[in-house]
Amino acid sequence: MKLWRKGIIYCGGVLLVHGVSSYLLKGNTSLVSWGTRGELVLKTQEKLKELGYYRGTPDGVYGSKTYEAISAFQRATGLKADGIAGAETLLYLGIDFTGAKEEVLKEIEEEEVLLLASVIHGEARGEPYEGQVAVGAVVLNRVGSSDFPDSIGEVIYQQGAFDAVQDGQINLTPNADSIRAAKDAIAGWDPVDGALYYWNPVTATSRWIWSIPITGRIGRHVFG
Repeated sequence: MKLWRKGIIYCGGVLLVHGVSSYLLKGNTSLVSWGTRGELVLKTQEKLKELGYYRGTPDGVYGSKTYEAISAFQRATGLKADGIAGAETLLYLGIDFTGAKEEVLKEIEEEEVLLLASVIHGEARGEPYEGQVAVGAVVLNRVGSSDFPDSIGEVIYQQGAFDAVQDGQINLTPNADSIRAAKDAIAGWDPVDGALYYWNPVTATSRWIWSIPITGRIGRHVFG
């Protein structure tokens, strides 16, 4: 089921608020996945390093190295190799996650706001405030589209999707405007009416992107 960011939805008879991550709506709660960080992520990295799957120093932040290590472990054990450690994968790793689910449920909205704010800051700082919200709205519109992945983290880290991921600007600390813009986008403000793409017409080098019909412009970005 896709994340719907306006209002509330029902899933399996349980009322879920719009801020809850889409990967918590799929029945198999993802305890360690894109956008998560903390003690459980650290334990998972340490266990994977002990088993020879994780390269580098465990830092408690889910990133590409964690994704690759989990995927490799899942392939080796016959699990679905999606790079996301839900209850089954953690059990196979021998990690006690008692109480972790509640912790994730409490923290996931904050983590997703920060992640969305980070891509807004990396992609659109210096743009008009409405343009910053618009970038966040494009991310969320993709989450809501069947043509894109199902969560904020997966959309943001999709290969080649955002320059800020490619050049590392997503790792900059988001400012207050970026955080506020992320919250406004999650709350339902979509200044670009469902657009799935944006680009700077002055600097864009992709010929393909110009095949997207332009439906609006805010600051230096056009949207479609």
